[in-house]
Amino acid sequence: MKIIIPEKLKKGDEIRIIAPSRSLSLISKEVKQVAINRLEKMGYKVTFGKNCEENDTFASSSIQSRIKDIHDAFGDKNVKAILTAIGGFNSNQLLKRIDYNLIKNNPKIICGFSDITALNNAIFKKTNLMTYIGPHFSTFGMEKGFDYILEYFNKCFTSDSPYKIDFSSEWSDDAWYLNQNDRKFIKNNGPVAINDGVAEGISFGGNLCTLNLLQGTEFMPDIDNFILFIEDDNLVGDFFSVEFDRNLQSLIDQPWFKQIKGLVIGRFQKETDINLDKLKHIIRTKQALSNIPVIVNMDFGHTTPMFTFSIGGQVKILANNNKIVLEIKSH
Repeated sequence: MKIIIPEKLKKGDEIRIIAPSRSLSLISKEVKQVAINRLEKMGYKVTFGKNCEENDTFASSSIQSRIKDIHDAFGDKNVKAILTAIGGFNSNQLLKRIDYNLIKNNPKIICGFSDITALNNAIFKKTNLMTYIGPHFSTFGMEKGFDYILEYFNKCFTSDSPYKIDFSSEWSDDAWYLNQNDRKFIKNNGPVAINDGVAEGISFGGNLCTLNLLQGTEFMPDIDNFILFIEDDNLVGDFFSVEFDRNLQSLIDQPWFKQIKGLVIGRFQKETDINLDKLKHIIRTKQALSNIPVIVNMDFGHTTPMFTFSIGGQVKILANNNKIVLEIKSH
């Protein structure tokens, strides 16, 4: 597989904001302005898809409108990167309608997380274009606790050098977008290796329940020697651990899963019912995971801060005697 790597960002580049899942209109004017100001201060020009503020019954917009904004963004020679506005539930509605040849012939950065997992993995599968799990446009509207996010956004998108993941000193699971001044941060005890080991492979994954929507479709990546990154949100609350268990098992049962070399799991939200003991139990009941390194409580997912990683990049893992090293190559 020859992976297409988009050009890195430089000052003066145009970043287009699109809403392939929920609508940009859900973001307050204040948060939106903070995000615009931050990106412009970084030296970028910010533009918006024509339809990204539409808002229908499901707080989204029509399939046609979302497809047009995707195609316009990839087809515009001035646009160098695409940020999704926010996550949601329905980006997989778009996958059959996308012009993948247009994307392949106009490669550029596309970044987002959560529901955008479906879109980014599908683009990678159909075009071999490296895509990215990282902050939304709305994330750039965060006034406090953003430094770690920005550091790894820049390491991924402005440099060709591989980067090692340092672990954040604190994290948050608060509704920062409702009250930017009343933030609650929690000391980060760092990641834990459930299984030690050394591995190297191609990264892919994202939000687990969204990734599983691609099972049995033409849009699920089929990668040799891969490192799987997964996380999940707290929508099921008290049933989180059993949902995570069966969603993970469903992924493990895919025929290509035998190619896995390592597993990296993002930090879970506070309202879930899972803890380290439950997570260890889940992992240790999966025979397919018994001989690979498994690291949990990493800085990505539905808490903040988060690092950026690629779908289609090279990753190295070392987990040995409480020493954990994760190195990402995004070029």
